[in-house]
Amino acid sequence: MTIKTVTTQPFTDQRPGTSGLRKRVDVFQQPNYLENFVQSVFNTLTDRRGQTLVIGGDGRYYNREALQIILRMAAANGVGRMLVGQGGILSTPAVSCLIRKYRALGGLVLSASHNPGGPEGDFGIKYNVSNGGPAPERITEAIFQNSLNIREYYTLDAADIQLDELGEQQLGAMQVVVVDSVADYAELMEQLFDFERMSQALRSGALSIRFDGMHAVTGPYAHAILEQRLGAPAGSVIRGTPLPDFGGAHPDPNLAHAQELAALMFSPQAPDLGAASDGDGDRNMILGRECYITPSDSLAILVANATLVPGYAKGLAGVARSMPTSRAVDRVAEQLGIECFETPTGWKFFGNLLDAGRITLCGEESFGTSSDHVREKDGLWAVLFWLNILAVRQESVSAIAHQHWTRYGRNFYTRHDYEAVDAERAQALMDALRRRGSELVGQRFGAFEIEYCDDFSYTDPIDETVSQGQGLRIGFSGSGGGPRIVYRLSGTGTQGATLRVYIERHEPTPERHDQDPQIALAELITLSQQLAEIEAYIGRTAPSVIT
Repeated sequence: MTIKTVTTQPFTDQRPGTSGLRKRVDVFQQPNYLENFVQSVFNTLTDRRGQTLVIGGDGRYYNREALQIILRMAAANGVGRMLVGQGGILSTPAVSCLIRKYRALGGLVLSASHNPGGPEGDFGIKYNVSNGGPAPERITEAIFQNSLNIREYYTLDAADIQLDELGEQQLGAMQVVVVDSVADYAELMEQLFDFERMSQALRSGALSIRFDGMHAVTGPYAHAILEQRLGAPAGSVIRGTPLPDFGGAHPDPNLAHAQELAALMFSPQAPDLGAASDGDGDRNMILGRECYITPSDSLAILVANATLVPGYAKGLAGVARSMPTSRAVDRVAEQLGIECFETPTGWKFFGNLLDAGRITLCGEESFGTSSDHVREKDGLWAVLFWLNILAVRQESVSAIAHQHWTRYGRNFYTRHDYEAVDAERAQALMDALRRRGSELVGQRFGAFEIEYCDDFSYTDPIDETVSQGQGLRIGFSGSGGGPRIVYRLSGTGTQGATLRVYIERHEPTPERHDQDPQIALAELITLSQQLAEIEAYIGRTAPSVIT
């Protein structure tokens, strides 16, 4: 087999975002586009020769073709061994699990997460480092700088690897091991959760679940763990077969895109627990009978009940949340007497805290929750955590949530997304609001007086790196942490920009806890549109998606 050196020219748009490089499929299919980025990754990994890497993806369109390209390039770049998920399938948390278990140098995740798939959809790729987590900014910046100067890449003149056959194959001097996509991850879950207790409850009918795999990567994991190992009845997992276009649906686990599950959970036929995961398996949505649990509340409730789960029975070292995530978990951490960190959006910011043992659980409002068992968000892990709590407490999701709110108060919370807006206009909105920040402090708008307005900056307590410009926060006066509005531009889309607006208010009175969040936050929602002059800047009178 011959190593080929291919001459190329740089692309200027390959800066990885918070979750790697995401573009439309046809962008990645351009000659040398994928190859340039992959070679830039390998060029950054100066110690790659003879090392082990992990690779897999969510099964979306172009997954298998891209994987074969990357395998040939890895062999040509001196990688010693590649662990590949069978059929090219590995959830993002499973990639993290394999990196950590087999002490790999790192791994490549082929996914655009919750973005649409298919020939007209999106594709993505990111590099995870040796702790199993997303590459930190210093590495992603090095990859980007390399992509701006690349002049050649290396590949192997060789036939495709048989991705569907378990076992070892040879690709030049590199060993390729096709591994069971589920087995190692399932083994880890069994170490953390009380499988016997959950199985007893599911097999006896005392507990029931409906899991929506959204025709994405988590389906095989849910079939293997929920139905086969734990004994949930056949049919408990719906849309469980990964499809290149996710069945024509949007693989985002929220009320707008998991409509069949949501309708079931608000019907007389609802099971005890409803759950969904996304394209690459790192996000989760939790529902009870006529009850939707926001990701912010889910994190807080898991922290409050962690000692009921075997893997966390000894207690938690600390917790962390992304800045836009509601402060519900802060109140739990305060009562538990443990540290609570506020980080920028992006799972990589939790990595140092996890590695240093400062935190055990962490989460983001964007449907991501996890712990120190891996270094990624983990959708099915969160579902099993809830299932374990339900099996122990033998109460409904709604009862557990209401008891939690009675003790800690309820943080009414919502996120309004304005998707695919003109990027320049969105940036102008943010810049204008940033300039007005100091003028807004002390101003009163109806019942709300602005106490602070800042652009969130984070200094990592472990390595002291500084991340600036992480989102605009407007805080209002009030006891115990007043209401809050946060504005951010998201980097997960591939068309235009997405303006995300987060609104939060704490309500201590139990009699008011059953309000619809959109009603409870109505005045703040209107104020959020007025303060940022959203209609004037981006021409939108309403958000695209409300969660």
